[in-house]
Amino acid sequence: MTKTPPATPRFLQPGLPSRAVHWRTAFFFMLAALCTLAIFALHTFSNNRIAIAVLYVIVILISVNFSSRRGVFAIALGCAALTVLSFLISDGPHYAADSVWRSGVALLAILITTFLVLRMQSAAERLQNQAHLLDLSHDAIFVRDMADRIAYWNRGAEELYGWRSAETIGRFSLETVGTEFPMAREDVFAELMRTGRWEGELIQTRKDGTRVIVASRWSLQKDANGAPAAILETDTDMTAAKQAQDHLAQAQAELAHVARVATLGELTTTIAHEVNQPLTGIVTNSEACLRWLDRDELAIDEIRETLKRIVRDGRRAGDVVERLRGLSRKGEPQRLPLQINDLVADTLALLRREMKAQDVTLKVGLARHLPAVKADRVQLQQVLINLLINAMQAMHATPRQGRDLEVRTAVQEDGTEVLVAIIDSGCGIANVEAQLFNPFFTTKSDGIGMGLSICRSIIEAHGGRIWPSRNVNAGSTFQFALPAYESQYQ
Repeated sequence: MTKTPPATPRFLQPGLPSRAVHWRTAFFFMLAALCTLAIFALHTFSNNRIAIAVLYVIVILISVNFSSRRGVFAIALGCAALTVLSFLISDGPHYAADSVWRSGVALLAILITTFLVLRMQSAAERLQNQAHLLDLSHDAIFVRDMADRIAYWNRGAEELYGWRSAETIGRFSLETVGTEFPMAREDVFAELMRTGRWEGELIQTRKDGTRVIVASRWSLQKDANGAPAAILETDTDMTAAKQAQDHLAQAQAELAHVARVATLGELTTTIAHEVNQPLTGIVTNSEACLRWLDRDELAIDEIRETLKRIVRDGRRAGDVVERLRGLSRKGEPQRLPLQINDLVADTLALLRREMKAQDVTLKVGLARHLPAVKADRVQLQQVLINLLINAMQAMHATPRQGRDLEVRTAVQEDGTEVLVAIIDSGCGIANVEAQLFNPFFTTKSDGIGMGLSICRSIIEAHGGRIWPSRNVNAGSTFQFALPAYESQYQ
């Protein structure tokens, strides 16, 4: 940062009270007037052989504190006129050469000083305009030196943080706003020094102790030698936006939960069969054990095998119930590393009875050695169930012998994404690809058009993407891709 000259316009002194400005202006005006009278008197009435009129440059420098550029120019003309007047009074009518020389030096000094002062004021006005523009910004903008001391604090920063400019100048910025970094502070400054800029979300503290979330952008200023000199920080208040985003995420979670419960309602028959089948097996095998226990000679081996089947059926029923509890559970998403192939297998097991009832021929192609994905298991299972049910419903008008459903998993060649594709031989998606994921858009007579919209929200929230395509022969393909979780593999 360049140092401000002593004669600094008042706009560069933020927070100075108006009463103080008034008295300061009056003081400098009186000082300049007294200096002018003293210099004029000395030059006119004293017998000296020095260029006293050169001291008028002091008056010009003092005038910067209370006068505009036009006023400074007028004062400089007045000083030049007084110099000439003193010369005429004190040296006339016989003008000595040394007196002419001294007066000429004084006038030259006044001219040069006026030129430099006017240039300084011009530069100061440009700074004033720039500072005014920064004050018009709604963002908080402040400048700090490399020791973290605040050198500039705009009006937006006053409004956001509650600190007036005069209270912050010279204070340490990180202590003033209580900055909390999303990563190690040393890493932030290392990136700033390396690239000259940094941006990210910070948690700051207002003067009243309340906390705000800001989108912060830092820019590094360097001096003529290329050394770091100052940091310009621009903060945009994101508190309300983050709260709205959290409310939206909560509403989406509520909607997704309702959709899951509605899907379970559609699968009532399948669910009843999945639970009833192992329970029937448990009852049948238990009755057989009771009959064998009534015999005189116990068939230990048969009883042991039957009990094993009872345990197996009990666990199977428990697994079904646990899956249903997971799908109907209402809670915060828990993103953990999981294998997509295991999730696909569990989901297909839940829908296998429904596929059999609709004469759907299932083909599964699961790639080996897939990377794990970091995701919420319940939400991803909701996506799979929705896409599989849509595929089955799309084949209602297809002859029963032609209802082919295929599920594939794969990994991108570069290993960055895990892909899942669901391919059906149904009626296709015609020319509505661009509208399929819009809320409330549906091609079903009894649909509400939220399933695919929820699927897209879930996949995009996981950093993935989802898209449909038309098959060459018949039907459609829905695919989604999720970022691979690189630290864990099968």
